Amino acid sequence: MARRSLPEYRAAKARLSDGCSIAAVARELALPRETVQQWSRRDEPPLPALREAVAREWSISNAERYCYLLGAYLGDGTVSRPRATCWTLRVINDRRYPDISNEILEAMRTTFPDSTPRTWPARAGEADILQVAHLAIPRAFPQHGPGRKHTRPIKLADWQRELTHAHPGALIRGLIHSDGCRCINHVKTTLPSGRVAEYEYVRYFFTNHSTDIRGIFIEHAETSCSAERSSSA
Repeated sequence: MARRSLPEYRAAKARLSDGCSIAAVARELALPRETVQQWSRRDEPPLPALREAVAREWSISNAERYCYLLGAYLGDGTVSRPRATCWTLRVINDRRYPDISNEILEAMRTTFPDSTPRTWPARAGEADILQVAHLAIPRAFPQHGPGRKHTRPIKLADWQRELTHAHPGALIRGLIHSDGCRCINHVKTTLPSGRVAEYEYVRYFFTNHSTDIRGIFIEHAETSCSAERSSSA
């Protein structure tokens, strides 16, 4: 049996994601139809050597979208390993906000270009589960571990903090989208002249059980404000 290469696997997955049939991909790439059919049902290469190559070659192509996805994961995401050869990232989002779901899915697509994100309804409530599977997920999110995030320390790696300090707004956006909210605050006040003035402004809230994650939010909110003050000075 011929040993298949990682470029062959990636080319086949790319053509399948373009909508080509299994038979057409097999003809185009000179691959056995059975091989392409097997690959079409997988989120990861079938051979250990190819899986190791995928994890080893992974790198961040878009730092801003990675920081956004990191925020979504820290806010309301989970990393798991349902099979010995596969890692998955899941983020749950309210179905009433499809734009946020689309933004999370696009960040998944950009961060893990070898995989295709999937969406399906959660068992309870009006939420959808957004999921992507990739062998490099443990490298991308070293905060993963046993148990819930608020029961264990959550610290950013040095290389992550370098990226998030360069894109603090993207991280904060991901945190708020997954575990926060936005509203309009209305204020009435009586001026010295006696006139009653009304003001309204946008207000953001972020709630998380993890003290460490709340600290990450505050740290990057301060970083973002400092950057804005410096740019306007």
